[in-house]
Amino acid sequence: MIEIGIDSFAAAFTEDSRAVRAPDRLRDLIGQVERADQAGLHSFGIGEHHRREFLDSAPTVILGAAAVRTTRIRLSSAVTVLSAADPVRLFEEFATLDLLSDGRAEMVVGRGSSIEAFPLFGFDLDDYDALFAEKLDLLLKLREHEHVTWTGRFRPTLTGQGVYPRPVQERLPIWVGVGGTPESFERAGRLGLPLMVAIIGGETRRFRPLVDLYREAGRRAGHPPERLSVGMHSPGYVAETTEQAVAEFLPGWMRAMNEVGKERGWGVMRREHFEAQRGPHGALLVGDPDEVAAKILRHSEALGGLSRVTFQMNAASLPHEKMIRAIDLIGSRVIPALASSAGTSVS
Repeated sequence: MIEIGIDSFAAAFTEDSRAVRAPDRLRDLIGQVERADQAGLHSFGIGEHHRREFLDSAPTVILGAAAVRTTRIRLSSAVTVLSAADPVRLFEEFATLDLLSDGRAEMVVGRGSSIEAFPLFGFDLDDYDALFAEKLDLLLKLREHEHVTWTGRFRPTLTGQGVYPRPVQERLPIWVGVGGTPESFERAGRLGLPLMVAIIGGETRRFRPLVDLYREAGRRAGHPPERLSVGMHSPGYVAETTEQAVAEFLPGWMRAMNEVGKERGWGVMRREHFEAQRGPHGALLVGDPDEVAAKILRHSEALGGLSRVTFQMNAASLPHEKMIRAIDLIGSRVIPALASSAGTSVS
């Protein structure tokens, strides 16, 4: 069974207004998590950015608010920029979230595709990967041991201090969020950690060699296959008809991609690029419930099996009412369609 979730960057704007009151936006976001819980979705993740366009600079605060309004849904980061965080403080925050949610907290940790956190918290981008590797090592030790003795380059030494509180879950789930760097896939496999692959463009099947690298690294390290879970995070949106989904998602998504593209030196995103991405093998999960469910199954086959797929819907700055409707359709039609198709092949 493929778990289905939603990831949000708590976009500060909607398609109708560039001046949404931040309290209203966050209140709507908590309402969306609550609705996803009621609709039977499996997870809801909050990203981390430190810029004007988003309200997710403190994701555990948002997730904590959601914890007391929900009962079943897994609550996760998407992703935590571990390279710029203190692993001790991060573990304490997510352990507290785990207590608030009675054992539903998870974290997805990554190096960070947005780099504003590094200068903000006093870190050097030249240490981009070394920071992540060292802090992941400490975070995993904190998960395993109440008292930790540890020495590194970027953080003061620990000499056996206790780290509290301890979570409800014996092993707080820690996923590694990756883009397209082979070393990141190999490291996650070697450590036996579940993998969340961010595929925001291109053909999903092109990531298969990297996923195979992850699984092979895990096998060589002696980890059982069931520990080597693979998830996929992609932009997506569901409406009653494909035409409606495209009409509602396309304008905001194009605007967001072109704004990001200016910063990163990408070419201009055009309608034909969107249609290619929405096609049978492209990453975008945009369409009616049956079309989207079928595409999720194709993605799973292409990557050798997926345990979780998360939609990034609010990149398109959709208003609250449309987000709620999409959540309801995912819960009432996409998830049942996937369940009924379990074990079948989709071409």
